[in-house]
Amino acid sequence: MSGLFISFEGIDGAGKSTHINALVEAFETMGRNVVRTREPGGTPLAETLRELVLNKAMDPMTEALLVFAARRDHIVQVIQPALSQGAVVLCDRFTDSSFAYQGGGRSFDWNVLESLERWVQVQSIGSILQPDVTIWFDLPSNVAAIRLQGARVPDKFESQSEPFFDRVAQAYAKRMSSAPDRFVRVNSNQAAADVWSDIHAVLVAKGVLV
Repeated sequence: MSGLFISFEGIDGAGKSTHINALVEAFETMGRNVVRTREPGGTPLAETLRELVLNKAMDPMTEALLVFAARRDHIVQVIQPALSQGAVVLCDRFTDSSFAYQGGGRSFDWNVLESLERWVQVQSIGSILQPDVTIWFDLPSNVAAIRLQGARVPDKFESQSEPFFDRVAQAYAKRMSSAPDRFVRVNSNQAAADVWSDIHAVLVAKGVLV
């Protein structure tokens, strides 16, 4: 079997983790080897960089560089080897998050992010590594804030203002418009069972689930 790369996008509180768990089970039931991972993170080095990015104050350029450095190590150490072995890689966030949070939320230069994307995600044949499918859990930021109340101490992104998250959503929409065949927008402001039904239907229609 060929490898399959699915990324999950959206603000914290949108329900990504719950449905990633369900998809791990669904793919394993099909007999697929599944690698579940996350960004920033997924390797010891990338997890160290994650702690810095989520908790330390820094300018947007530094933030973007650290995120892409973590991504490069993640791709080389985890994602590409798993895909080459025919595994299903389920990744909680990938490059679209950089465009959403740094490009949208931080208003950082979109062109610079596109350059970093090309440099970091280049493959041996010259193509740019992208997920086969990206599921965007779209949820209003005020609803996400209610869901996260008391769950944990918010990191520096979770504690941002509503206008920040409005810009994040706009950036996700911009990325989706540039890659409509890859992106799937799911309304996350509904019951979890309905969200799962939407995800399952889309992946069956794309031929990656039965």
